[in-house]
Amino acid sequence: MDTVQKLTKRLKDAGYSVTKPRKTVFSALTDSEAVSMAQLVKMVADDIDRTSVYRTVDLFEKLGIIHRIHIGWKYKIELSEQYSHHHHHAACTQCGSISSFEEDQDLEADIHALAEKLGYTLEGHTLELRGVCGRCSDNVAQ
Repeated sequence: MDTVQKLTKRLKDAGYSVTKPRKTVFSALTDSEAVSMAQLVKMVADDIDRTSVYRTVDLFEKLGIIHRIHIGWKYKIELSEQYSHHHHHAACTQCGSISSFEEDQDLEADIHALAEKLGYTLEGHTLELRGVCGRCSDNVAQ
C-alpha cells in the first residue's frame, strides 16, 4: 500500500473525507524535510489558504499522520513513520535547522537490546541530537 492509500484509509477509518487541502498538505510534506508552519503555508499558498493549512495540520497531528519536532519553544512538522522511512534528527540550537539521519544497524541493535533488558516490547523510538550546526559554529569562530 503506498502512502496516499495509507492516508486515504487513515482518514476514512477516522470518519474524514479526502479533500484537496488534505491531499495538498500531505503531498507537500511528502516531498520535504521537516518544515515550520510558515514554510508549509508558503509551500501550498497557490493551492490552499492559511486557515485550511492549520486545520489540516491539526487534524493530521490528531490522527498521527504527522508529528512535531520541538526545538526549544519552536517546532517543525513532518510525516510520521507510518508515511515515511525511519530516521532521527539533529537540531541546531542556534539557527533551528534540522538534519535527518538514519541510524546504523549497531545502534539499532543496541536500542532493541536496551528495551529488552528493561523488559519492554519495543514499538518505536526516536533519537534527537541537539547542538550547534557547522554553519553556526563557523560563524561564531570568525
